[in-house]
Amino acid sequence: MRAAARWTQAHLTAHRPAAVLTVLATAGITISLLLATALFAYAADPWQRAFTQSSGAHVWIHTQSGAAAGSLAGLDEVRATSGPFRTVRTTASLQPGDAKATLELRGAAKRPATAAPQIIAGRWLEEGADAGTTKGIVLDSSVARAMWAKPGDTLVLSDFPSPLRVVGVADTAEVTFRAGETPGVAWVLPETLDSSDAGRDQRGRTIGLRLGDPADTDYVVQRAVTQLGADQITDVSTWRQAKAEAEGDNQLLGRLLGLFGLGALLAAALAVGGAISTRIRGHLRDISILKAIGFTPGQVVRMFVALHLGLALLGVALGALLTQVAGTLVPGRIGEAIALWRQLPGHAWLTLVISGGVVAFIGSATCLAAWRAGRVPPVPVARAATPTGGRASALTRRALGLRVPPALVLGWRGAFHRPLRSSAAVARLAVPLLLITIALGAWTTLDRFTTHPENVGLSAALTARSDTLGDRDLRQLLASQRELTAYPGAEVQALVPGQTGTITLRGIGTDARPYPGSVVEGRAAHGPDEAVAGQGLLDLLDARVGDWVRMTVAGRPHVLHIVGRGIETTDGGRVVSTTLDTLREGDSGAPEASHPPRPDFYQLILHRGADPDSVRDALYKASAGRLEVREIPNPADQLSAVRAVSVGLIAVLILIGLVELATTVGAGVRDRSRDLLALRAVGLTPRQITAVIVSATAFITLAAALAGTALGVLASQWLINLQGRTSGWGTGIAQRPDLGILLLVIAIAVTIAATASVLPAARAARRRLADSATDLL
Repeated sequence: MRAAARWTQAHLTAHRPAAVLTVLATAGITISLLLATALFAYAADPWQRAFTQSSGAHVWIHTQSGAAAGSLAGLDEVRATSGPFRTVRTTASLQPGDAKATLELRGAAKRPATAAPQIIAGRWLEEGADAGTTKGIVLDSSVARAMWAKPGDTLVLSDFPSPLRVVGVADTAEVTFRAGETPGVAWVLPETLDSSDAGRDQRGRTIGLRLGDPADTDYVVQRAVTQLGADQITDVSTWRQAKAEAEGDNQLLGRLLGLFGLGALLAAALAVGGAISTRIRGHLRDISILKAIGFTPGQVVRMFVALHLGLALLGVALGALLTQVAGTLVPGRIGEAIALWRQLPGHAWLTLVISGGVVAFIGSATCLAAWRAGRVPPVPVARAATPTGGRASALTRRALGLRVPPALVLGWRGAFHRPLRSSAAVARLAVPLLLITIALGAWTTLDRFTTHPENVGLSAALTARSDTLGDRDLRQLLASQRELTAYPGAEVQALVPGQTGTITLRGIGTDARPYPGSVVEGRAAHGPDEAVAGQGLLDLLDARVGDWVRMTVAGRPHVLHIVGRGIETTDGGRVVSTTLDTLREGDSGAPEASHPPRPDFYQLILHRGADPDSVRDALYKASAGRLEVREIPNPADQLSAVRAVSVGLIAVLILIGLVELATTVGAGVRDRSRDLLALRAVGLTPRQITAVIVSATAFITLAAALAGTALGVLASQWLINLQGRTSGWGTGIAQRPDLGILLLVIAIAVTIAATASVLPAARAARRRLADSATDLL
């Protein structure tokens, strides 16, 4: 036992840099996996917590005011209901002329037991205090954040004779507010709802259904449509949509961390296994001596395994400690995720499972290499008796004949004259470079969203609407602005075949002036009844470009020809876009009251060099505050944490690469040290011998860098497009890194490898001939 401890101490002393790099790389891997787990919990848990605490509804059905929504409580699959509530659609702002948000007001005499709003600020409505001259309102937290509203503020609502005072803000498990897409939920007393002057088309009913089995969601929606009639249902939302929106970009960030954490774990296991194999080949004589003095094969194996498991345990403990202590100090969603994760009941055992998994995975990778150490014979075999290579290849002889520097020729031959060993070294170095290239691909794709949003379905930077300006005045105002081009648009919710959910039917641009949207498959919509769909819609309908699809809007059918597929980053890609003329032709049979007399909004495409903030301010001033202008959200703005995460992951991968590079340099120096007699015999100087060793290491690194970056580009394209398809955005969003960046990565990798091998190579080249001769045994 004492001899094993002394050997371990001597081994760590001789390989101190490699041991430190192994510990740091393992710590980085552990941190990545723990952060990935925390972000997954952060992505799903807030919604799940709100849903559980409020006894949330799995389905929300929005109907016309005359529909018998309460009859849905009798469905066999329904265990409880929230409502039905009488509703009014209205717009609200903090001050007259301020930006407005669309609200769905629900009349509730008391706080519902099912889908109960969870008050996070202020209080719930009270009959006496909130039914007088100043009436009260409770806002959903998502719309309150968007409006910067808090308890005590006063809201100005359209179609209401007097302002309403915000008395509370509540969390719900419903689909969150999105400007121009999903109205925010608010609650008022029934008396307050009665005071509204809203027309019949703005009134309706809403009921929430809590099911015994969430898997019955689509079936219940279909039964509800059948029972009430498609013309009576205006919108449907489900718990799946709410959960997906709550998870959103945090889930993507968690997937990125998980992918790179597992990839880095694989790279680290390969690096550690390669390091052990290389050290065993370099210490065959020492292992033979250990066996000669009485060590059994099992003791030798346990000694190597214990050494590297100890390094793995140290790295895992360091990573877990840093995550626990400093994780909450990280700004942004990562720090928030760690703080939330630490409050969950499964936090402790998940940390132990992840840490134990990292140790077990690295330990399993060391067992095979350590087993080889146990098979080393007690009497070393003279290596000089074993041929180490064949005759020089024709390429090598031709290079020497062309007066290529001997150091490069011999370095090339030394790097690849053992194909299996060289291929293994190249593969181990290529894995971290492959993952680095994937991280660069994700970074470049985000930059594409920021610098060229028009290529990823975000042609317009701003959207404008007004409730007080006439359409003619609004068009004249927008036309007077030289820095933009305006396109009229409207959106409605449509029921898809099967009647199990709603999609967004968008009309934008006209036949005379079509909207210049981005199409990644097929072509743009130009003729009547033509449309461009998002990937989420095509998946929902199991349709392809070229198919005809049918949908209903308030009971009126629309049959559209899908002629192209665009990138849609909203509503999970469940969007179909056509021209405003085609949308209104489908409504031609509707009563005049329900026919949209004017566009709902205008999409504003800015000219090159125009600043969105300046344009928005100019429009606000030109309209005297009567025009609401909002910036269209860019997904890249919500994924800014990906860049910081990518930097951290690249740092971890660099550490793993340095571990493998240390192994490659050590193997190259050891192999060339045995050839010192021959190299000096043919007239090579110590400087040329150093160049041979350095060039051999550089050639292996160059091969690994070329293979890793090439495979990384292909893998990043596939993974990013796969994420786009599963999220409903669609394929075609991936952007490969610039060739210059890839060449820079290759050059940096080769330079680091060459620089790291100079000092060991110089030491080996100046060794005494007697020392080199002893390495033959």
